[in-house]
Amino acid sequence: QNNENTIPTVLTTSQKLSNGVDARGVRNIVLMRPVGSMIEFKQIIGRGKRLLDGKDYFTIFDFVKAHAHFKDPEWDGESEGTDPCGRCGQHPCQCQKTPPLCVVCGERPCQCEPEPCEQCGQRPCVCKKKVRIKLADGEERSFQSMSVTSYLGPDGQPTSAAQFVESLFGSLPDFFRDEDELRAIWSDPVTRKTLLQGLAERGFGREQLSEMQKIIEAEKSDLFDVLAYIAYTRAPLTGSERVVLAKQGINTRYRSNQWLAFLDFVLGHYVEEGVDELDLDKLIPLLRLKYHAIADAAADLGTPEQIRNVFVGFQKYLYCEAGAPA
Repeated sequence: QNNENTIPTVLTTSQKLSNGVDARGVRNIVLMRPVGSMIEFKQIIGRGKRLLDGKDYFTIFDFVKAHAHFKDPEWDGESEGTDPCGRCGQHPCQCQKTPPLCVVCGERPCQCEPEPCEQCGQRPCVCKKKVRIKLADGEERSFQSMSVTSYLGPDGQPTSAAQFVESLFGSLPDFFRDEDELRAIWSDPVTRKTLLQGLAERGFGREQLSEMQKIIEAEKSDLFDVLAYIAYTRAPLTGSERVVLAKQGINTRYRSNQWLAFLDFVLGHYVEEGVDELDLDKLIPLLRLKYHAIADAAADLGTPEQIRNVFVGFQKYLYCEAGAPA
């Protein structure tokens, strides 16, 4: 980041260029892992586009064919061609476009009063367009329109969102046999982390799953809901809804006021920030946020082993099926 430094600097990291680093002197970007997210690709390339005196260009070294993400009409636009119009001789064409004659009212342009949408009652329609995909289990899943959503498949090749969904559906049985096993795996931060690592190695990383949250309209839900919806058509729950359903079991199991206060604190962070707040490596930071000192937390809650066991154990209540005992 020191642009006055004349000694070249090499930054080796898989995430730094997509996390808002302000380094205008970036002149070379080397891509050595698949970039499955269009948004992440734009963020990475954008680091090289930062302006700096004496910097006239930057170079992308692409070992994973990530440059396929440049094929995005929403970003670069469609080619307009270079030949002048055969009628007006201008480029782009300056000819006046004449609207077609309406076959109903006989006017040009059409003067018909448009009908309001039967679903939303609005004119023009403001309904969110849906896409339905039937997977190998014979069930249909509903998604928001995915025409401009692009992924890299497990083989590193560009793929449509629909193809990505089909590939994910076909791979999930390799990780869990049924919904009960998925809930059990996801309820433990250790096995949950192993599952996410395994999915990432297959090409289904966090970035792709997070984008999948958007197209199933589950941004306020858990990554668990993405997997459960794709695998078993289980309707997503928001983090707040999941906490409400879990509270009865948690309050019955942990009767200490001190523990309930801490778990309420953790659940608040879960609702605001997502499932990563339930990882084991977040336990110490959460204790410090709540108690400021680990010694104070131990005095209130017990030994480190007891704290860890409760932090892991309470999570099963978040992911048990509604109405079923944890």
